[in-house]
Amino acid sequence: MRTLDFLFELGQLKRVKRSGWWVAKVPNPESVAEHSFRAAVIAFVIAEGEGKGNAGDYAVAALLHDSCETRLGDRHKISQRYLRKGNSEKKARKDQLEALPKQLRASISGLPDDDIVRDADLLECAVQAKEYFDCGYRDAKDWIQRAGRGLKTKTAKRLFAELKRSDSGRWWRGLKAD
Repeated sequence: MRTLDFLFELGQLKRVKRSGWWVAKVPNPESVAEHSFRAAVIAFVIAEGEGKGNAGDYAVAALLHDSCETRLGDRHKISQRYLRKGNSEKKARKDQLEALPKQLRASISGLPDDDIVRDADLLECAVQAKEYFDCGYRDAKDWIQRAGRGLKTKTAKRLFAELKRSDSGRWWRGLKAD
């Protein structure tokens, strides 16, 4: 039953908006769940690019990296300046996982938390910022630049360099039937 409660709680992430985008004047930003999904895929790609054998573990770690935001909400960088996010995240995550069965709790606690997961989080933010920028939200450009400065892995840095030269709509051009 407690595992099911955890799953219901994670469903809240579909309703928690990524609040930093409001500063960039994006009226309806993506949810934390949407961010986490793409961050998970990016973590898998980075882990593969870095030659990690357990890329799936990195994907799951990125998928769950913001799970405590069900209890804390999404705090952007400006609010973090005034509220210490790190300690509250650790406490919320500990409390959140406490109710899970021991083996599941151990599996989640044992997921990687390193440069690959952090780079996936940053790179997803940069990709989202590029999409918003391409839609006309000029203030999103700052997010692209800030995210790029924090990247550590070679794979993430390579993808970021490509991102800066890209058009977020390029993938679908040429796919339309005549």
